[in-house]
Amino acid sequence: MTGKLLTLPAVKELLARAGAAPRRSLGQNFVVDPNTVRRIARLAGVGAGDRVVEIGAGLGSLTLALAETGAEVVAVETDGRLVPLLQEVTSHLAGATAGTTATEVADGKAGDPIGPLSVVHADARRMDWGALLCGTGWHLVANLPYNIATSLVLTVLDDVPAVTQMLVMCQKEAAQRLAAAPGGGTYGAVSVRVATHADAELAGAVPATVFYPRPDVESALVRITRRAPGMKPVLRSEIDRLVGTAFAHRRQMLRRTLRSALDDVDATLASAGIDPTDRPEQLGLAQWTRLAEVSLVAQTQG
Repeated sequence: MTGKLLTLPAVKELLARAGAAPRRSLGQNFVVDPNTVRRIARLAGVGAGDRVVEIGAGLGSLTLALAETGAEVVAVETDGRLVPLLQEVTSHLAGATAGTTATEVADGKAGDPIGPLSVVHADARRMDWGALLCGTGWHLVANLPYNIATSLVLTVLDDVPAVTQMLVMCQKEAAQRLAAAPGGGTYGAVSVRVATHADAELAGAVPATVFYPRPDVESALVRITRRAPGMKPVLRSEIDRLVGTAFAHRRQMLRRTLRSALDDVDATLASAGIDPTDRPEQLGLAQWTRLAEVSLVAQTQG
């Protein structure tokens, strides 16, 4: 079963032959519509000469569409039952590996793809990204399990500078939070954390009908483009601290919600040019940055 994009009958046949069923604990919902995976590859904007890491490759539905663009692909899959099937589905791609293990990644034995595609058996939440991705300018494209999508995106932004572009599919509500602008109900601490690193935007909806099994939630695509480094880690850390405290009680005024985080909350907010009666969702990145700067200065003078 090689050379074609996967459809529902093909996915069911592969799983049946392996005696495997989708695991809810791993958030396994396989895309079974060729038009959808080609659309995702197109929206990712990848092609010949680009390097892509795909997280949660599963049976290879999206993997094949990404390879079809001419990009080099590193397909990461955590489920050991699916890795042999993923290898089979992609075996027609010259240079596809026999399946690098998580140990080999940690030992630095999994760098650039040997050919157009390499398969890595590893948990993206624990693997050594630095050993896996050599160089910079990587694209991350993935159908992310709903239960890890937000945390994985934030981890990549915080710790994997080699990835400069992301196009991820996740639960609609999570996608909205990742890309939210100030003032809306979905804007929160996650939105600000993303904004300290990158620009994010919704890239389209994905209907539940293209998945097997069909999920009970709606899905969406979010595009994340890392900006050039500029913000110092200490400033980003202070923004995260203030934002985390403020959004823990998002309906309250900043004067109240930041009382535990700032020694003189009214004076600090005034120095930053922020109305103490504002609520957390009213502040954009520039305001959070200014507040963090004032807070850091106050700490050094205290």
